[in-house]
Amino acid sequence: MSTLSYALADSATMLRRNLRHALRYPSMTLTSAAIPIIMLLLFVYVFGNALGAGIGPASEGGGEYVDYVAPGIILMAATSGAIAVAVSVCVDMTEGIVNRFRTMSISRAAVLNGHVVGGVIQTMASVVLVIGAALLTGFRPNATPVEWLATIAVLAMVVLALTWVSAALGLVSKTVESASNAPTPLTFLPFLGSAIVPTDSMPTGVRWFAEYQPFTPVIETLRGLLMGTEIGNSALIAVAWCVGLSVLGYLWARSAYDRARK
Repeated sequence: MSTLSYALADSATMLRRNLRHALRYPSMTLTSAAIPIIMLLLFVYVFGNALGAGIGPASEGGGEYVDYVAPGIILMAATSGAIAVAVSVCVDMTEGIVNRFRTMSISRAAVLNGHVVGGVIQTMASVVLVIGAALLTGFRPNATPVEWLATIAVLAMVVLALTWVSAALGLVSKTVESASNAPTPLTFLPFLGSAIVPTDSMPTGVRWFAEYQPFTPVIETLRGLLMGTEIGNSALIAVAWCVGLSVLGYLWARSAYDRARK
């Protein structure tokens, strides 16, 4: 076997380990889906009438308020998965299992690869649960099969980017508690974008931040793909943010992992 083949085989072994751990302890995966679902119910059934009246008939979409808010809540499911990844990586680092792996003849990249790929699969499962909950609450997207595939691709890119950043946060955290808190701002950042209300309705300073933060173009892209609203250049900006965050998270995680080996 070549070096690449050994690395892939070791990464697959670590992926199976992480998926089995997730199946044995599903609480983190379920919590990642539960928080966005609770937010969805809150904004649809408690604040929906007031917020929906304030932005018109689902803004440009012409539907109910749930059609406007659902894409942002679906993105929130992607960001919530970051907490589970950071905690999982930090547990391995603080409980000594990584030191055990270092004494074994396995690829250096396998541990991180297993966490990241496993985290992407877990988070995408949470995203599916949240989409199902949104459909049950009245979300009625008019996307074609191609637009659904594009939606899944955008969500997968976002999840991959956030998973690498979360893995780095888990590596640099000293305790599991700090690892669980570090990605929390990512979970609520969509609320400071166009997830709940259009950015036009915000004060100048907040609107500037909302328009230029990474999640607003992602939300507008998802909303455009699912509800047919105008996307403009949001898709290109969203892809650029995802690629940039993926590269940054990957380099940060590899650097932190190598430093921890010393």
